[in-house]
Amino acid sequence: MAMAIANLARRKGYVVLSSETLRYSLSLSLSSFSRSRGFASGSDQNDVVVVGGGPGGYVAAIKAAQLGLKTTCIEKRGALGGTCLNVGCIPSKALLHSSHMYHEAKHSFANHGVKVSSVEVDLAAMMGQKDKAVSNLTRGIEGLFKKNKVTYVKGYGKLVSPSEVSVDTLEGGNTVVQGKHIIIATGSDVKSLPGVTIDEKKIVSSTGALALSEIPKRLIVIGAGYIGLEMGSVWGRLGSEVTVVEFAPDIVPTMDAEIRKQFQRSLEKQGMKFMLKTKVIGVDTSGDGVKLTVEPAAGGDQTTLETDVVLVSAGRTPFTAGLGLDKIGVETDKAGRILVNERFSTNVSGVYAIGDVIPGPMLAHKAEEDGVACVEYIAGKVGHVDYDKVPGVVYTNPEVAYVGKTEEQVKALGVEYRVGKFPFLANSRAKAIDNAEGLVKILAEKETDKILGVHIMAPNAGELIHEAAIALQYDASSEDIARVCHAHPTMSEAIKEAAMATYDKPIHI
Repeated sequence: MAMAIANLARRKGYVVLSSETLRYSLSLSLSSFSRSRGFASGSDQNDVVVVGGGPGGYVAAIKAAQLGLKTTCIEKRGALGGTCLNVGCIPSKALLHSSHMYHEAKHSFANHGVKVSSVEVDLAAMMGQKDKAVSNLTRGIEGLFKKNKVTYVKGYGKLVSPSEVSVDTLEGGNTVVQGKHIIIATGSDVKSLPGVTIDEKKIVSSTGALALSEIPKRLIVIGAGYIGLEMGSVWGRLGSEVTVVEFAPDIVPTMDAEIRKQFQRSLEKQGMKFMLKTKVIGVDTSGDGVKLTVEPAAGGDQTTLETDVVLVSAGRTPFTAGLGLDKIGVETDKAGRILVNERFSTNVSGVYAIGDVIPGPMLAHKAEEDGVACVEYIAGKVGHVDYDKVPGVVYTNPEVAYVGKTEEQVKALGVEYRVGKFPFLANSRAKAIDNAEGLVKILAEKETDKILGVHIMAPNAGELIHEAAIALQYDASSEDIARVCHAHPTMSEAIKEAAMATYDKPIHI
């Protein structure tokens, strides 16, 4: 009888709750009377607790709340957005853009008929614009938390059990935040080098490089990855003599070799110097400047380099120490990364991890995708992230962007393939704006024409790459891209022409 009544009620459009659900709802209601529910107290039982408010953490928190889960996010910085927003992606892009505008005004405006009598750098104003962008975006995330009813706790959190996080709040107190599901999203930190102490004055990390009070005459960058090349570009455009010291034989090792070589030549034309296969032995900061002792990576005679500032940009390491993971038995690898399954669950039931603390690309957008997929799994839905199709971008000028496999990776797989290329020198929009350095390179399986990888070196390559990312996500062929009408004149036409070159022949070269 009860079942028949329930079915009739459903047909009439009423929501019917099971007795188990009713008991659970009642228990939550009763518990709410016995505890205060002040904002950011974290004392109530949560469905989801996120430790870390960076791109992975705050996105996971918002998505969880949107899915109807009671959510709390804990962030030790006191400002949401993590490294990316506060001292990484966003401020670096602000300075990259500002320094590019200065460089264009000084070196390129006259070619376009714009004459400027005097151009100078107001570094304080440039830094102020960068700081304004960061603060506005940080406040914007707090607004999103309030809009989606995410509780925000400011403090350092560590796990004391699989369902409890002890938080030392920024106000000086302590609170315990309880949750059925805990997501670790604490990101990463600067990787240190033996014998090199970062003081954020003469020897700086990316954080210090974003806040220098004056333009150094000489800058040495240790590490030729994304961050090192981007920050080297900023200060190089503003007038620093930049030398990049790299232990490996190549810059940006994840990049396609052909694109990498052209990219390095472009940076060298801009004045950036490279010392590859070079190892840093020691640093002396006792004088006015810095003396850096280096030697060949394979061993050999030592050399002393003199500079004003050294930027340590040798990679990043997962921030997992001091989180109490060992006390509750969460497994990590030798690099300190948390081991998770395809649902982002650790070996401890109820504890999950996303972003830079787990294996995979250490990229903000990858962390965001992790966060969404993780909470979708928690909510009983299906999440998905394909790390083979995560685009990477180096935001120099020209930019370099890529998604999918490099030619070297395709060769290693033993797959027969075709390559299509198209230079921006033959692209009408690039020629019209007098910025035609670079190319598009597409790799496709020979038998099926399925796209395997796309690599772009060009202005705004980071925007252009997403057409390729969609193509890879849906297993498109190069002919699929080639037969899509692209607006003229646009930079995107170079992708169409490269696709035509892959499966047939291009038109404009």
